[in-house]
Amino acid sequence: MGAERNGDSLMSLLRSVRVVLVASSLLALPLAAAEMTRQAAEAQALKDVAGGKILSIEREVENGRDVWSLDVRTADGKHVMEVQYLASTGAFVAKKEETPKEQAREKAAEASPASPVSGAVARFTVGGDGGWDYLVVDAPSRRLFVSRSTHVMVVDADSGKVVGNIPETEGVHGIALAPELKRGFTSNGRSSTVSIFDLETLAVISRVKTTGDNPDAILFEPFTKRVFTFNGRGKNTTAIDAASGAVAGTIALGGKPEFAASDGKGRVFVNIEDTNEIVVLDPAKLTAEARWPLAPCEEPTGMALDVKKQRLFVGCGNRLLMVVNVKDGHIVAKLPIGDGNDAVALDVEKGLVLASNGEGTLTIVKETAPDVYGIIQTVATQKSARTLALDPKTHHVFLPAAKFGAPPAATVENPRPRPSMVPGSFEILVVGTP
Repeated sequence: MGAERNGDSLMSLLRSVRVVLVASSLLALPLAAAEMTRQAAEAQALKDVAGGKILSIEREVENGRDVWSLDVRTADGKHVMEVQYLASTGAFVAKKEETPKEQAREKAAEASPASPVSGAVARFTVGGDGGWDYLVVDAPSRRLFVSRSTHVMVVDADSGKVVGNIPETEGVHGIALAPELKRGFTSNGRSSTVSIFDLETLAVISRVKTTGDNPDAILFEPFTKRVFTFNGRGKNTTAIDAASGAVAGTIALGGKPEFAASDGKGRVFVNIEDTNEIVVLDPAKLTAEARWPLAPCEEPTGMALDVKKQRLFVGCGNRLLMVVNVKDGHIVAKLPIGDGNDAVALDVEKGLVLASNGEGTLTIVKETAPDVYGIIQTVATQKSARTLALDPKTHHVFLPAAKFGAPPAATVENPRPRPSMVPGSFEILVVGTP
């Protein structure tokens, strides 16, 4: 009996040791890491360079990795350390001291903004009152349609001369063109209407009331010959027969729509800004067929579609460009872009993806191998040049911008006042691509 008790005690002890070892192993397993934020990168850099001062922080792709790269001056002021962390997990990548030559080169680059890839082709001084939103190129007629708050300016795409005007477009956001029907359409946010105009004479034919408030983006869908408005406050889309102007129906979107694209074969994709999703629509049945999450993208804005390669490119408010497979919605790749993105375009012939950022940059991306994308250039543009239109004939990029004064004093009614535009400063930058 004593031997049995001793044996039982030994087995009990071994089981206890095994439990402790297993528990220790489980505690040692890494937790699923969240994407590193800018603030977290700064905090970690100040731990790794104790007492230092951050000189710069940039999210970039280096050696095929998406990293936060920070320059930190040491506490004694004698050295500058570059530290890098993986943006996807926050894992440490590298830490090295920058040489005086490297520091001088970076200072020179900061003092002298980068010039466009192929140079600034032109700068159209357009002037006029009102803000702006989307613009669109009608390449065959060489006309550029620019939304200007209460009207749409029509500009010669080659000379920059204002050649026409479409009035009474209250709070206009977007313009859609249907050349085969010789018609154009504007989404008038403040009046929740669509103006239908003759594409040749620019005369307004009729106005249609949308089924949701504040129509923002607008799209002519060639498969159904319908126009879709994406209604911000209405959180839905209104389908309008492009030929007759009759409302065909409404699709609830479950969130605030931003921009949309059609594959021309019976599917429409729309960004949902406040839920960070893409909703896939059937424009014929007027139904929502799927919802695809875009994490880690926040506040998706611009969108472009490569129909041949079945890839969507989505600009995000948190400085990311997402590449999405439109067969099943999975994320193929993500790349860092500038702050304040509001538009994305695809140059099919050159294989370029272009993202315009309000901070004053144009990010140019190219696929270097199947589903491998890299930034080939970040072009300095102008602060406020947040949206763009691509001319498929010349491959030029049109970027509206303006100068702004200091913002007025904050009030209780308007705690975050916007700066006012300097009168007459509105212009369109024309930038070449590589």
